[in-house]
Amino acid sequence: MSFTIVFLLIPPLRRLAFRIDFVDKPKVDNERKIHREPIPLTAGLAIFAGFVITYLCFIRDDWKQSAAILAGSLLILVIGMVDDWYKTHGKELAAWPKLIVQLSAAVIVYSSGVVFYGFNNPFTGSDILLPVWLQFFLTVMWIFGVTTVINFTDGMDGLAGGLSAISAVTLFVVALAKAQSDSAMLAIILVGAALAYLKYNKPPAKVFMGDAGATLFGFLLGVIALDGAFKGATVLSLLVPILALGVPIFDNLFVVFKRMMNGKPIYQADASQAHYRLLRSGLNPKQVVLFLCLINTCFSLTSIILLLLTV
Repeated sequence: MSFTIVFLLIPPLRRLAFRIDFVDKPKVDNERKIHREPIPLTAGLAIFAGFVITYLCFIRDDWKQSAAILAGSLLILVIGMVDDWYKTHGKELAAWPKLIVQLSAAVIVYSSGVVFYGFNNPFTGSDILLPVWLQFFLTVMWIFGVTTVINFTDGMDGLAGGLSAISAVTLFVVALAKAQSDSAMLAIILVGAALAYLKYNKPPAKVFMGDAGATLFGFLLGVIALDGAFKGATVLSLLVPILALGVPIFDNLFVVFKRMMNGKPIYQADASQAHYRLLRSGLNPKQVVLFLCLINTCFSLTSIILLLLTV
């Protein structure tokens, strides 16, 4: 259902984007703008609609958690659309409104009970509960961090969508292995939305999801991992969701560290991500996307093996 909704909504939203000039315009002198014609930025709306409609139809979760996930998703979408609108007009939205809204969305999810409580001690079989302040900090930082790293990877046709699809499939398998039906349903809804988006975003892209769609994917992947892979995890299996999102996490940890070392703001966009570095090394865009998706698949398979060893 999520695949069908996103697939059917993107074309009319694409036409609307051209009418209202909601498009990403190419810049010849900008290393990050590698497309050569205006591309609509409305796929994020289609992804949000596909996710919400399918979620409401199939998930019978606790109403408080459902309301929190949907409210958080809406906040992420709105601030992302505002940011995209600024960019279509050659401006940059200040970092602090995005920071406040994304952290608020994470806090809303935390308040609903989707929390990283702690982990299981594999030697004694007992649960180790973290202090409440640490639960809050780790939960909010995880959701915010994954939201950010998926957005940072959205710099090439098919890349963020492909990495999100691979990570969502991995979290789906993890949820099935742990008999967590709601998390599995959330993950497979995201897989459908990502695959439908990739039908239009594969090189050469006909549509972009912009910050709205990329941050939405990141937010939902972070929530799914918390509600599934992290729940009841042992010390070793805490690595499972981190590996499932391996390429975005490890690449952007490197990018953030490099920006800090160079005295640059973390949110300042540049061309330091792995996909830009691989482009400069001589690979073409399709080769870069396939290479990074292959690496993420390897990380994901490693996480599944690790899960099976610790289940």
